[in-house]
Amino acid sequence: MEIYELTAHELIEKLNKKEITSTQITESYLKRIEEKEKDVQAFVTVTDKNALEQAKEIDEKIANGEQIGNLAGIPIGIKDNICTKGVKTTCSSKMLENFVSPYNATVVEKLNNENIISLGKLNLDEFAMGSSTEHSYFHPTHNPWNLNKVPGGSSGGSAAAVSANMVPWALGSDTGGSIRQPASLCGVVGLKPTYGLISRYGLVAFASSLDQIGPITKDVEDSAILLNMIAGHDEKDSTSINKEKVDYTKSLVKDVKGLKIGLPKEFIGEGINEEVKNAILEAKKTYEKLGATVEECSLDIGKTALAVYYIIACAEASSNLGRFDGIRYGYRTEKFDNLREIYINSRTEGFGPEVKRRIILGTYVLSSGYYDAYYKKAQRVRTVIKNEYQKLFEKYDLLLTPTSPTVAFGIGEKVDNPLEMYLADICSVPINIAGLPAMSLPATVNSEGMPIGIQLIGKHFDEETIFRAAYTFEQETKFREKYQPKFNK
Repeated sequence: MEIYELTAHELIEKLNKKEITSTQITESYLKRIEEKEKDVQAFVTVTDKNALEQAKEIDEKIANGEQIGNLAGIPIGIKDNICTKGVKTTCSSKMLENFVSPYNATVVEKLNNENIISLGKLNLDEFAMGSSTEHSYFHPTHNPWNLNKVPGGSSGGSAAAVSANMVPWALGSDTGGSIRQPASLCGVVGLKPTYGLISRYGLVAFASSLDQIGPITKDVEDSAILLNMIAGHDEKDSTSINKEKVDYTKSLVKDVKGLKIGLPKEFIGEGINEEVKNAILEAKKTYEKLGATVEECSLDIGKTALAVYYIIACAEASSNLGRFDGIRYGYRTEKFDNLREIYINSRTEGFGPEVKRRIILGTYVLSSGYYDAYYKKAQRVRTVIKNEYQKLFEKYDLLLTPTSPTVAFGIGEKVDNPLEMYLADICSVPINIAGLPAMSLPATVNSEGMPIGIQLIGKHFDEETIFRAAYTFEQETKFREKYQPKFNK
């Protein structure tokens, strides 16, 4: 087995036993990137020189017996909307094409404190707005399971890089499914933590009340390890929750006896692909065989959740992206005769069509005469959706749904149909509206060999139960042993 095929926890074990060095690990991944990036196009920036220098420094510290982080020497990829000091943070937009952040996001500081090595910045839909990573200013990313298919979005670069063994794990951000949906489409594990569990300081904001940073990994154990590292209170983020530290790896036990799992019937009904529906029903049987109780229940929020999400998300995007005007931040046009033209031309040239679409929609719902009819009403319905989840969690420990209504679709297939693209988020956006934690983990493949993910939704700050159920399912089904992208063979 090649070094780049190993999970992060397997790399840690070999590094601790001195079977391999950090330099060997880093070189293995950089060689893999050099060979495969031209096909997958997962990266915006590869920091190969810095990565090798870091690896050599860590090997020297290990040889000298110096104190280093528990995860020192393990590489990672970082979504390119998370600020990294001295390295470009572009948000895959012309608006920030040449922006080099003067500071690190809190999660990046935590990685640095552990001596984790960044291999570079990963591609995304521009400003994290999209479900396919086709809306990047630089290039679309391709799905390693089929290079003619999308990897999902907006963290498509992160999911594709992990799936293609170009990084052992990665950080993404999730506003309405942007970690979980690409994880499902690329056959990897993606966790959207409870809102407030991880600091958003240094994450370029799309929709501040919905955004959350989280891990994308090869397996559930790696997800728990990475969450342990990046979770925690941060004084720089007023939405960060100050709660007792949890070791999520202690939840990695193969035991779901006594768990009560709800299966909302609305999420396996109309609009859900038949093979995806069958995968959920098979997962239900698996959990029942292992001792959990799985009951059909009702969560009739599908028709309202998508509308609520796009009203709130676009309204917040309109506000957050107002700073990128060619004066304070971002790209400045060269074609202007006055101040007004600087604003208009800079934003017209700097933003792509999907970002413009959402800014226009958000500005409209916040405008005088429409604020009450749309934005205020959406916030009220948001509370109703949150309450509906709370009612179900009085009876159930977890909820089981599809992550995505379909498997990966073709590149270019939906890019000119925004409404159809938005419907790809139907299973994932309600979780962000309610601020809940949820994980996508691979279950099986469809008749064309494309991965299908299932979604486990938990109570607020109950990631431990999600990890327990996900780990049990993973150990029972052994997806990674059965299925791999042909690209990796």
